[in-house]
Amino acid sequence: MLYRTAGQFKTSYKADHALFPVRQDALLLGFILLLAFVVFPLTASEFTFRALLIPVLIYSLAALGLNILTGYAGQLSLGTGAFMGVGAYACYKLLTIFPEMNIVIAIAMSGFFSAAVGVLFGLPSLRIKGFYLAIATLAAQFFLVWLFQKWAWLYNYNASGAIQVPNIDMFGITVAGPRATAMTQYYFVLGVVSVITLFAINITRGRIGRMWKAVRDMDIAAELVGINLMRAKLTAFFVSSYIVGVSGALFVFLWRGAAEANLFDIPLSFRVLFIAIIGGLGSILGNYLGAILIVALPVIISTVPATFGIPVDSAMVEHLNVMIVGALIITFLIVEPHGLARFWAVIREKLILWPFPH
Repeated sequence: MLYRTAGQFKTSYKADHALFPVRQDALLLGFILLLAFVVFPLTASEFTFRALLIPVLIYSLAALGLNILTGYAGQLSLGTGAFMGVGAYACYKLLTIFPEMNIVIAIAMSGFFSAAVGVLFGLPSLRIKGFYLAIATLAAQFFLVWLFQKWAWLYNYNASGAIQVPNIDMFGITVAGPRATAMTQYYFVLGVVSVITLFAINITRGRIGRMWKAVRDMDIAAELVGINLMRAKLTAFFVSSYIVGVSGALFVFLWRGAAEANLFDIPLSFRVLFIAIIGGLGSILGNYLGAILIVALPVIISTVPATFGIPVDSAMVEHLNVMIVGALIITFLIVEPHGLARFWAVIREKLILWPFPH
């Protein structure tokens, strides 16, 4: 049927482990990219860009960073929101000190500041793991948010304590700030997310990714076969925090436009964690599926009554929103505990074998 694989022969080990071993996977990805780069920009409204497309991409990127640490390397972290804050404040200070700096370079460099902080707070992973490591990263969450509030130099001594994104041009086009259009910001975010996702796919499928998975499955056995645990764990913290830091810079500069310290508090960390878990730990695709469920679905549910002219109180809509999304999350985790990515993998396997029983 749609996933008929007859005639797709593999004659080498390289072909068997290709990124797209089934031709239909490449066609499906091409269709998704066509939607993202062409169809959505031509048909989406300003509200769709601001409330759906841009936040889904940014949250997906943040969940991807956390998934590399937790899903691939097996290291628990509850400080994702704070590491996003490091990236946001670092980007703000870079553009303040060097106002002529290209915003792409500033966002890329801000990830390194977040990565350095992530490695610093990842050092306890060399001695502790599990919930004890989660508590250590939670301490980082509280400390960094406190630092964002108390160190006035980070927000240029602004009386409001917030960082404001100025108008930033690139090649004559305003990409950030009040004058920037939603479509421009969407394309910018989509480009960054696409590049980092490609990088994450390659690194998780290679030697470093196999090293992370070995540490995740059994760190003692991994050490016995010659894997350096310190290098493996700190590398995971570095790459994860870098991606999370970049997502934090995008979060403020290409979506929110302004931010206070409490924006990066513990609820943000838990939201990203829920996206990674519901999407599927140890999966690249799961981050996007989880973000669609957690970020986009509530917005869609909120707009349904107004679309059909149903007079419903806004507070009631909010309560229904929480109930429906919560029920869907529980249902998905009961049906497939390994997340939406595994749910799709099972459907794909059945489509490949159809009409034969599985």
